[in-house]
Amino acid sequence: MRLPSALWFMCALWLAPACGDSAAPAGGGGGGNSDASSTGGSNDASTGGTAAGGSSGSGGQGGGSGVSGGSAGSDASAGSGGSDAGADADAQSDATAGSGGADASFDAIADAAGGSSGDAAASGGTAGSDAGTAGTGGLFDCPIASDAGSSGDAGTDAGSVRVRVMAANITSDNFQAYEPPGIRILQALKPDIALLQEMNYRHGTLRAFVDTAFGSSFCYFREPQPGGIPNGIVSRYPIVASGEWQDAAVSDRDFAWARIDVPGPVDLWAVSVHLKSGSVSTRAAQVQALLGYVQAQVPAGDYVVVGGDLNTESNTENAINLLAASFVTGAPHPADQNANENTNTNRNKPYDWVLPSPAFNAHSITVTQGASSYPAGLVFDSRVYTPLSEVVPVQFGDSGVSGMQHMAVVRDFALP
Repeated sequence: MRLPSALWFMCALWLAPACGDSAAPAGGGGGGNSDASSTGGSNDASTGGTAAGGSSGSGGQGGGSGVSGGSAGSDASAGSGGSDAGADADAQSDATAGSGGADASFDAIADAAGGSSGDAAASGGTAGSDAGTAGTGGLFDCPIASDAGSSGDAGTDAGSVRVRVMAANITSDNFQAYEPPGIRILQALKPDIALLQEMNYRHGTLRAFVDTAFGSSFCYFREPQPGGIPNGIVSRYPIVASGEWQDAAVSDRDFAWARIDVPGPVDLWAVSVHLKSGSVSTRAAQVQALLGYVQAQVPAGDYVVVGGDLNTESNTENAINLLAASFVTGAPHPADQNANENTNTNRNKPYDWVLPSPAFNAHSITVTQGASSYPAGLVFDSRVYTPLSEVVPVQFGDSGVSGMQHMAVVRDFALP
């Protein structure tokens, strides 16, 4: 049926939002469209990184992904309850919220695979952004905008901002998941950036875990590994890009990475790794693959820190020697109050590491916890740490509970 011209004019003048054309329409309960393209039509963050676009409405999420080193544009929006996101991809910046306003996406907590929304493009596995936003929890959430400042961080005498980095595979019991003992350690040591292994939580959503262990303003990314033992990164500062690099040696996790807008003009790339136990040669091959990803993906001049459960038998193992080409691996190493550098349960092997690039290591400072100080960093073991009043709410036996096979490792850095 043809409408009279006067009616068309009224529609255009007064009802344009309802009847005008849109590059990315969003209907109530429907998914938003995205101008993203991907090689082969699949989402695979492990082969190219992340890119997504769009905005999330009340309970909704918009996004798309670029794979195999490709790129994805955006400017899509999702309506109330809608979703159009790649399961493995995420990027964030300058996104807007639909029905319910911008804060609606942060209030909705749903532990489902999905990326974040934003106007970003990826090339070779990275996605840039100016303001991080999040969808409905899932594998990525970042409730703070990029360049949000350094609120909440301890300053140094020189006026710099202290950034605490922790490597932690401190799950317990028989489920390779975070339980109260490990959560208490995270609460006590208050890392600004945590490189987590076995990032599973059985008592709620990932958002709930991060809120409890770190705080409601912290960002997180966890690689999608259903039924596996995924790696992840939690950050006080905005995660402006994130993804996973394939670890061909194992099937239940990859290398999780996040590009973080830390204080100062230089971004920090944080990489959470969990190398294979029981095989020196396999760990060396994993490190060679990791170094290839870092060389290919990280822009020259950016800071990098690799950390996690390397399962290394000694600090001269081949995997560590290979990492020394790009990261600071030599002594002095973090240690506990008894000068023990080892991090396994029996405290006789150096399983866990925080390894900064030389440029990032140049900002290394003494770790201070209460009145105690650790010039090279801290290996935290509640069974030997004194006084426990410096690490409330930790309990004496937390580091020795059933299933906890690792000690947390802490390094501090002062950034301008």
